Amino acid sequence: MIYKKDANFPYPVLTNSSKSYTASQFVLEVELQENVHHYQFDFTYELDSDFMNELLKNGRAQAILIIQSKDNKFFRLDLNQSSVKILKSRISISNRTSIQLHIQSKDDIAFTDNEDLSAFYDQFKEDLVVPKHSILAYSNVVMFEGSTTKPLELFEKKLNPNLKSAIKIELGHETIVIQYRSEEFQFNNLPKSNTLNNPYVYAGMHAALQRFIVNNGEDHESVDLLEIDPPAHALDLKLYHLMRKKMVEEISIDTIDEVIYAISDKMIEKYTSVVKGLISSGS
Repeated sequence: MIYKKDANFPYPVLTNSSKSYTASQFVLEVELQENVHHYQFDFTYELDSDFMNELLKNGRAQAILIIQSKDNKFFRLDLNQSSVKILKSRISISNRTSIQLHIQSKDDIAFTDNEDLSAFYDQFKEDLVVPKHSILAYSNVVMFEGSTTKPLELFEKKLNPNLKSAIKIELGHETIVIQYRSEEFQFNNLPKSNTLNNPYVYAGMHAALQRFIVNNGEDHESVDLLEIDPPAHALDLKLYHLMRKKMVEEISIDTIDEVIYAISDKMIEKYTSVVKGLISSGS
């Protein structure tokens, strides 16, 4: 379970609000990345107690990451582990998701040498023995309100009756601009009009990623996203962060379509589904 309020235990437990320890900081930070198939939780934590850190180092305690969505998922962590990858089919983060880190004992733990305890325990800590599989510490709770990366935020729509073509894709400084000669081309009179615009979005994304490669690749053919500095150009920077959030590590002229698939959450599949629905309903 996740502890969102102080809980009572028959022995001292380290928490951020605990008075049982002289230094009680246990701060967890989590970043969420995702691609088409997986969520990846990258985390770091700061644990002030030398006693707890020594237990972890010696294998007498276990760090356990708890991810609570519709149910609880527990991940026993290796000592230097800093990420957990989960299939999207195994977890939903469309609703509020809570994450907390626990430290659990792997055998009976005597507190005789626990110098991190407050002075209150000096007279009787020699008698304190915490049983195996007991919680020794728990961190703050990190909250996620669903997936935060939405590719359509890169886009801007404009109506331009003077266009010499039906639509025109322009790459602005901060956004990909889709210009329409007629409002009809936006499908505003139909349900799920945003999804019906996905082919235009796809074309815009393709053009923007092509320019990204030219702007940021030494050979204008490919870019190693793990090696480059974040781009100075505003639109390129948005694309860079989007690709890294979706765990894309490299992009080339030949893999643009694969990258669009990775970062756009099944754009074409959703378009196809809506078109089929409209056909079957006679719209």
